[in-house]
Amino acid sequence: VQLQASGGGSVKPGGSLKLSCAASGVSLDDHAIAWFRQVPGKMREGISCLSSSDSSTYYADSVKGRFTISRDSAKNTVYLQMNSLKPEDTGVYYCAADGICLPALGIVGPQYDHWGRGTLVTVSS
Repeated sequence: VQLQASGGGSVKPGGSLKLSCAASGVSLDDHAIAWFRQVPGKMREGISCLSSSDSSTYYADSVKGRFTISRDSAKNTVYLQMNSLKPEDTGVYYCAADGICLPALGIVGPQYDHWGRGTLVTVSS
């Protein structure tokens, strides 16, 4: 199983980025998928997830209304569209598959079976 994350980079505040996470060896249709973010000195935080059972979504308060998680079944790829980026969004972003995603309870992770390598997002003027 491999998850390949891409799309990180440097952007100015207010800008947008779209992260991608391509999967092989696992069908993203069959598992919950999530994006986590890690900032230096802080614990890795689950910021969004997509449930496999009903495709409901969860967003942390810090990104709600600005980030959108989606899945392309044909490409077996999950995306994180990030708009109105802020300096505090800076960090390493990880995609993950096969774990807990309970949007109605606001619960994501932290234990996921499959992880991609992180992709760095830097938001700075």
